[in-house]
Amino acid sequence: MTKETLSGSDYEALANLRYTLRRFMDFSTSAAQEEGLPSQQHQALLAIKGHPVDAAMTIGLLANRLLIAPHTATELVGRLSAADLVTRHLDPQDKRRQTLTLTAKADAALLRLSAVHLKEIREMAPELIGILQRLQAKIS
Repeated sequence: MTKETLSGSDYEALANLRYTLRRFMDFSTSAAQEEGLPSQQHQALLAIKGHPVDAAMTIGLLANRLLIAPHTATELVGRLSAADLVTRHLDPQDKRRQTLTLTAKADAALLRLSAVHLKEIREMAPELIGILQRLQAKIS
């Protein structure tokens, strides 16, 4: 295995990438809070909505998408259900699993949040693309 030599510009690009991603995450957390949602609940709603329509979202899949433990996902789904944001249904193919769907209330909140997120991403895109291109240039 060879060790790659990193230059000052490599470290700068990595630091800028982390900073830009953190700025976006801070923006995302604030936007979710303004909508009355904790950040993790917003992430869960987006994961459910963004799941392929031909496959059911389950608590296990949600845990995987959010990088959390299954029992943590179960607790999160309980809070989402209590807030009338998610409904649970027994999976017709496997009665041991529950499938998740968003309520109209969740869809409306997610629509508002996704619109402001896409606007922010579009504003940040040139900066992110530039950073990623500098990092990719070292690989090529």
